[in-house]
Amino acid sequence: MQYIEAPSQRKAKYVSVFLAGGITNCQDWQTYVVDKLKNEKITIFNPRRKNFPIGDSGAAKQQIDWEYERLRLANINSFWFPKETSCPIVLFELGSALEREKPLAIGTDPEYARKIDVEIQTEKRRPDLKIYYTLDELTEEIRRLAKKL
Repeated sequence: MQYIEAPSQRKAKYVSVFLAGGITNCQDWQTYVVDKLKNEKITIFNPRRKNFPIGDSGAAKQQIDWEYERLRLANINSFWFPKETSCPIVLFELGSALEREKPLAIGTDPEYARKIDVEIQTEKRRPDLKIYYTLDELTEEIRRLAKKL
């Protein structure tokens, strides 16, 4: 596995996946997914930084630019909606991704407050997509999609 964390500009060596989902005020679910995929020939784009420079006024723009670019560069876009936060930016990113013909892996905690919105919006645009309700199921879908590419 190759791991690329924001804001690194390294290029992907393998089939790549972007881990979109909650970052602020929620569990570090990305580390769990990365650990589950560590033995795969896959490149992970992780927007969650170990050290975000909160006092740097340019950091937010750099982060948004990185995420925007990597969401489009990645072969697979993965989305996880944790129960702890409403994830307004991730909902926006999912809406955009649903309009592109790219492999998507979508998961939501069963207790996520906007779960029904994710389900309905996904059904409207991409009725072929299954939504997963555990990180293990989401990780298996990422693995399955990567092997197809």
